[in-house]
Formats: sequence, C-alpha cells, structure tokens
Amino acid sequence: MLPSKIRIALAATSLAVAGFAVALGPLAANAEPAPAAASSSLATATFASGCFWCAESDFEKVDGVVSVVSGYTGGQTKNPTYEQVGNGSTGHTEAIEIKFDPAKISYPSLVDYFFHHTDVVDGGGQFCDRGSQYRPAIFTHGDDQKKAAIEGVAALDKSGRFKQPVAVEIADATTFTAAEDYHQDYYKKNPIRYKFYRTGCGRDARLKALWGDDAAIH
Repeated sequence: MLPSKIRIALAATSLAVAGFAVALGPLAANAEPAPAAASSSLATATFASGCFWCAESDFEKVDGVVSVVSGYTGGQTKNPTYEQVGNGSTGHTEAIEIKFDPAKISYPSLVDYFFHHTDVVDGGGQFCDRGSQYRPAIFTHGDDQKKAAIEGVAALDKSGRFKQPVAVEIADATTFTAAEDYHQDYYKKNPIRYKFYRTGCGRDARLKALWGDDAAIH
C-alpha cells in the first residue's frame, strides 16, 4: 500500500482535472538538490518529524540554514528506497539533513524550532502518517548536540505543557541516505499536491492544537 502522503497527494490529481493540471507539472520533473555552500564553518543537524516534504519546507525558511536534504536514517538496510522505508521493514525513519551556519543560528535554537514543527508526544508516527518510519527523532552529531537535545526534551517535559511525556527519540546520527530526486524540494516542484497533502494530513491543525499561539504554521 502506498504511504499516506503519496495517496493524499495523488488525490489532488483528480481535482486538478477541474483546472489545475497545468500548474501541477510532472511529478518526477526533478533536479539534483543544490549542494550546500562549501564552508568548513557549517555544521550538520539531522531531524525526523514525519513527512520529509514538510520538514524540508519548514527548515528551509530558517535564517542560517544553508541546505536541507530529505532522506532516510536510523535503520539497518543499506541504501534503502522510498518503497522499502514506507513499508516499515528497514528500521529507518524519514528525516532531513541540514547544513547550517552556527554563527547565524545555534543548534539549541534549531532543536526548539524542531519541537514547534513536530507532534512531540506522538512516538507512533506523525499526523496522518503512522508507523516507525514516521517516528519523531533527533539524530545527534557529537556530544554537544546530544547534550542540547537531552536538555531540550527534559525542559519540555518539566514545563508541564503536555499531559503526555515527550516521545521524541534521541540517537546518535548514523548513515543518512538521500531520498530519490523527486522528493527533494517537493513543495516547490508540486505546490498544489504538497498543500493538498499537508492540509489533508492535518499537520498544521495539530500543531496549532499542541502549541496554541506558539504554533509554527506554514
């Protein structure tokens, strides 16, 4: 069975017949994701918050973020495909790998931004996408990032904001496999399908319910 986001996004195609077909463009009109600017000062962050189309869209809006790549991490299968990850058999979760400039944004700030774009109390998936392949997670690069992630989760739990405990996994970063080309910048290449999916999946509605006036809605 196709993952939820593909089934919801494809449903937009039937609506496109009413007049949006030209605007949609081909699903697989892809280009290689632009490489991050070569700079020894850039750092890497890896987050999973459900659909990587949405996570990529959200983090590319952050000042100090140089590049965002959608992909898969946290599993065992080498070079997994979207179909393999989607059926939940590889142990991976959809994730994004970020290159950022620490002089412009700190890692703890990125963690906080991640929290506000994630259903932090749902460890069984995110929004309409269910299963471990959509579990929320912070994959840390080094001891400083791990410390910041642990402290961030602890502070959120201690705040008492949510009745349930924070269910975000924290794990050491391992191999990150970039997703297929057509997933990169999906929200730019297929804006109508993307918006149809994001709304249909209830992502922003749930974030609003969780975070209230602090919700980060895009």
